[in-house]
Amino acid sequence: MTTARQIVLASRPTGAPTAENFRTEEVTLPQVGDGELELKVQYLSLDPYMRGRMSAAKSYAAPVPVDGVMQGETVAEVTVSRHPDFEVGDLVRAHTGWCTHAVVPATHVRTLQTHGAPSTTALGVLGMPGFTAYAGMKVIGQPKQGETVAVAAASGPVGSMVGQLAQLAGARAVGIAGGPEKCAFVRDELGFDAVVDHRDPDFAEKLADACPDGVDVYYENVGGAVWDAVLPLLNKFARVPVCGLVSQYNSTDAGDRDRLPAAMGTILAQSLLIRGFIQTEFAEEYYPEFLAEIGPKVADGTISYREQVVEGFDTAPDAFIGMLEGKNFGKLVVKVD
Repeated sequence: MTTARQIVLASRPTGAPTAENFRTEEVTLPQVGDGELELKVQYLSLDPYMRGRMSAAKSYAAPVPVDGVMQGETVAEVTVSRHPDFEVGDLVRAHTGWCTHAVVPATHVRTLQTHGAPSTTALGVLGMPGFTAYAGMKVIGQPKQGETVAVAAASGPVGSMVGQLAQLAGARAVGIAGGPEKCAFVRDELGFDAVVDHRDPDFAEKLADACPDGVDVYYENVGGAVWDAVLPLLNKFARVPVCGLVSQYNSTDAGDRDRLPAAMGTILAQSLLIRGFIQTEFAEEYYPEFLAEIGPKVADGTISYREQVVEGFDTAPDAFIGMLEGKNFGKLVVKVD
């Protein structure tokens, strides 16, 4: 019998999560039944959406129950297989949650397809974050030659892909990031046409200077003050894919400034298209296309990416808390073993 360690939601956070909201447990895995796999987790993905799952508030997905295993996607090795499509030693993507080992139905896992790139890319640039950028741009943003595309959190796994996709479409990419190091990465390594530091006291003015012809596509994943600065710059018929609002995830301030009147006025005056989405809405139709198109570009270096790998299963809660504070740099992954 295999003993696994797992991290569960000990209590629901009020505001920013703390270490006390998590608890580590040991469990004995069940026997592997027909059609099931036993997995040993190698890498755990940490993503902003997990903060929403810690809350009982109504959302697009059910919350993690108190005392339930924190949700998350992993890269794992098959250690026992009772399904003909998988062999011991295969590497797979699976939604095991925050754990070291798991028994799952084989129908719930996917063989890695990274086109020769490292296996961790299946959780980042070639996984959910990369596909979130791809789907939002393909279906909603639809950048065109000569347009301006702006994106916040531009050094992160979603934003970095958005800007590079914009440039592949012949558009101009303007990134918004926090701090000199992240801005330098967006400008020098990702090759964006311009980058603005949202921590700059003159951020709104500098963003306007970086977008002299306005903004045709704004990929929204932050909200808050960044949205306030972008809104006046949106051109007629601009498109705004909305995949996240990370600046609000830890907010407990019921007195946050009401942005709706200004937004609605601009939506009407500029004939804006604003569409919220969850990447799973487009996965069946577009995910194979995404892997076929983007996988080779990642493998040959056409598309750049950055990962931050932290060592050890027990580091997951602190790394997650830091990510929500903007302390990570690139796609955040826990090396479990």
